[in-house]
Amino acid sequence: MTRLFLSLCVVLQFGLIGCCIGKSTEAPKDSVAERMLLFQRANGGWPQPGGDPIKYEKALTKQEEAKLVADRGKTDATIDDGATTREINHLVAAFAKTKNPTYLQAAERGIAYLLSAQNAAGGWPQFYPDSSSYHPHITYNDGAMVAVLWVMEHAATGTDGFEAVDKTLAARAGGAVKRGLQCILKTQYKQHGKLTAWCAQHDSHTLLPAKARMFELPSLSGNETVGIIRFLMHVDNPSAEIKQSVQAAVAWLESVKLTGIAVKDISDPSQKSGRDRIVVADPASTLWARFYDLDTNEPFFSGRDSVRKKTLAEIENERRVGYAWYGTWPAQLLKKDYPAWVKKWGK
Repeated sequence: MTRLFLSLCVVLQFGLIGCCIGKSTEAPKDSVAERMLLFQRANGGWPQPGGDPIKYEKALTKQEEAKLVADRGKTDATIDDGATTREINHLVAAFAKTKNPTYLQAAERGIAYLLSAQNAAGGWPQFYPDSSSYHPHITYNDGAMVAVLWVMEHAATGTDGFEAVDKTLAARAGGAVKRGLQCILKTQYKQHGKLTAWCAQHDSHTLLPAKARMFELPSLSGNETVGIIRFLMHVDNPSAEIKQSVQAAVAWLESVKLTGIAVKDISDPSQKSGRDRIVVADPASTLWARFYDLDTNEPFFSGRDSVRKKTLAEIENERRVGYAWYGTWPAQLLKKDYPAWVKKWGK
């Protein structure tokens, strides 16, 4: 009995050890990263179902998971509103934390997708391979292309947690950054022969400012231009061409600032939205418009009818309250970042 008891103890002991070993070898998981894996398309990119960013914090039902598996072959991947770049950044961070190789592999497939999406001009379209409507335009809108360039930069240099990325991909990413920089320089708009700023989107063939949604007409952007300048300013030992580009864009931003006005949201039960947005006098305020005329630098506004208006009050309430027509986007850049850049690199 004693010998049998000891034998049983040995069996149980090694069984428990084996069980523990099995558990310890299983890679840790990140719940958000796990959902990102389900949403990733076969081509390596991520979609934006319904036009809004995916809420990865929300648990999925078995039916939703099954549908995502069935939709894996769809070609609706995009860089709009941070899609694809957001997932790559999270997966890289999740790998660094958990060492789960699945996350790094998914991030690398995402990087490979972005590399394949870069067009001949060196820019990135809003959607790829979908080339319908305005989707193939070089898209600076909402920082889309700049977000891609930061991913490429980190992959190429092994910074911001990207040091584990495959070296072959890293080398390709470095080339993509160089082509992207050239695209930025070539798309900077010349107004009467003078360098100014950028549109939210540019035609991938002519490189000229282009129309996107019905209310997004060819223009110079007081918003997207800021992110582009910041990326140019990060370049170490910038060339004379990059310096000229940054200085011209900053000078343009200084020239088009709007002083003495502010934007105020108010309650308005007469509107379907229940609110309204108005422009009021404010001597302490400085704003920039989202869209400026390509020829005159005058701010303009447009509703879903694509008709240009001179004031915010002239467009329909739905667009008036549903879009960022004014902002302080360049304020920090002009006050602190650009002076520091000039001090470092000179004019």
